[in-house]
Amino acid sequence: MAHETLTGAQAIVRSLELLGVTDIFGLPGGAILPTYDPLMDSTKIRHILVRHEQGAGHAAEGYASASGKLGVCIATSGPGATNLVTAIADAHMDSVPLLAITGQVNSTSIGTDAFQEADIVGITMPITKHSFLVTDASEIPATIAAAYELATTGRPGPVLVDVAKDAQNKKFEFSW
Repeated sequence: MAHETLTGAQAIVRSLELLGVTDIFGLPGGAILPTYDPLMDSTKIRHILVRHEQGAGHAAEGYASASGKLGVCIATSGPGATNLVTAIADAHMDSVPLLAITGQVNSTSIGTDAFQEADIVGITMPITKHSFLVTDASEIPATIAAAYELATTGRPGPVLVDVAKDAQNKKFEFSW
């Protein structure tokens, strides 16, 4: 596959497309907005808009249980991300393959109690197979691939990928 220059947000969507993801449940918000433009442009992934992030998590969980595929949900930082916690915990208890992708504040603001910042990686550690924090755009393809593999192999379960907003906006040479 030829290398191409993509933003981190485009890389999230491209990675999911390459993994065969066809449906994502989510609610837009500030820290995840960069990912929504390429998501809306995708001809391979359908976005199902929900009225609350918790609904996105439970819908993705139900989708995974009914289809046998990975369920994917997406939310913004802070309270948007924490609204996914109940569904993530439920997926953990029921061994449902779930990928929760959350936006995060800019990497330079992480740990400063910035507006809408929450340590979603720390919050979800006990209820996920793994929680990733991505602050460098070039790490996105490998992280999404690893998250998919972790969520769907062995005993299935939820994996969280938290992506800093500046990583979503940064351009890099995409390599799958």
